Amino acid sequence: MTVYEVSALMFIGLFGGAWNAVAGGATLFTFTALMAVGLQPDVANATNYHALLPSNAAALPAFRQELYAVRGHLPVLVVVSGAGAILGSLLLLISDPEVFVALIPALILVATLLFAFGERLRAGLIRLAGDKASDKSIYAALFVCSIYGGYFGAGLGIILLAIAQLLGFTQFHTANAIKNLLATSFTVLSILVFGFGGLIAWPQAFVMMAGSTMGGYIGGRFSKRVNQGVLRVAVILFGLVLAGVYAARAFKTNGF
Repeated sequence: MTVYEVSALMFIGLFGGAWNAVAGGATLFTFTALMAVGLQPDVANATNYHALLPSNAAALPAFRQELYAVRGHLPVLVVVSGAGAILGSLLLLISDPEVFVALIPALILVATLLFAFGERLRAGLIRLAGDKASDKSIYAALFVCSIYGGYFGAGLGIILLAIAQLLGFTQFHTANAIKNLLATSFTVLSILVFGFGGLIAWPQAFVMMAGSTMGGYIGGRFSKRVNQGVLRVAVILFGLVLAGVYAARAFKTNGF
């Protein structure tokens, strides 16, 4: 890596870590930055998991009491979500890189829409399912969503939060604790799959990881002073523009 690339990845990692702590949705920035320094899209996606791991794991100590209170339910949740994450990661590992490139506009658009309408979606799922949803169907939904999480994963947090509440963990902090635990566990599993598969660019991952760690700490300290509504609008607009840019590139590449 050049000095410019190291500086750019450190800055984007710092920015992304702080953004995740304040508003979430940093993958849209960090994934794009990794491609901008020359990584292939599938490698950039895998590397991004490692780079943003601190932003997923950093919240766990703050929720240790909530997690301890529901400790009996956690093993099955971790196993179900982990199995889905491994499957999704293996799909990325064995699929043609050109397929992933073709899916990038749709994946970014899905992530952006989840970020934009996730709260409404979560409330709607809970309202529609309510007591009618069986544990088996919810676990099946967790498994399917975790496949997406292992394959790309941006914007998945809000769905994990809804699933936790559908399982009966209606207290928000408890549901949020479960969401953070599942996100961390399947991120670690995906990193293992991608690492053994040779899909992670380790130098870039560690540089961005260092930045995201510092950014997460800074963002956590100042998150209450920032207008999150403005930041959310900025993330949504950026995601829509990004999806449009990659869609235009795909059409141009394929001669449409």
